[in-house]
Amino acid sequence: MDISTVNQGVNKKKSSRRVGRGPGSGQGKTAGRGSNGQGSRAGFSMSPAFEGGQMPLARRIPKRGFNNKEFAEPVEAVTLANIVRYFDGTQVITPELLREKGLISGKRVYVKIIGNCELDKKFDFEVHAVSKGSAKLIEQAGGKIGILPKKKPVVKNKMKVKAKKA
Repeated sequence: MDISTVNQGVNKKKSSRRVGRGPGSGQGKTAGRGSNGQGSRAGFSMSPAFEGGQMPLARRIPKRGFNNKEFAEPVEAVTLANIVRYFDGTQVITPELLREKGLISGKRVYVKIIGNCELDKKFDFEVHAVSKGSAKLIEQAGGKIGILPKKKPVVKNKMKVKAKKA
């Protein structure tokens, strides 16, 4: 290896492309901007949703109905098979305990027990919801189910009806 060939092929200071400097530059005349029009001018920007004057997709599709995703409470399901794998039946299974074991991720989530795994031990639960099949299996094994309260819904008086005086 020769010291003069160490940086061969590596251009440390690459000059910027000089556009619009004549036909010999390869980017001459229109400087790669096509022909005339708004797109060839300096400072031009176009919305990514622009479709050339055609009615954009965001305005073509109907906007009816209601989507509850913004307001829905996140629910994480835990299977009975995972309960059997991670717990021995000596403690009451709560969302905090499930979070410690890594079976649920979020802090403010509702926990629902699902699955149809046969239970050979008695498990006690304090969770927000249990599927019907899981509840049947838990109770057959001698376990108890405690349902934790969910967040109360916000009730607004949309009719603005005043309470009658007694």
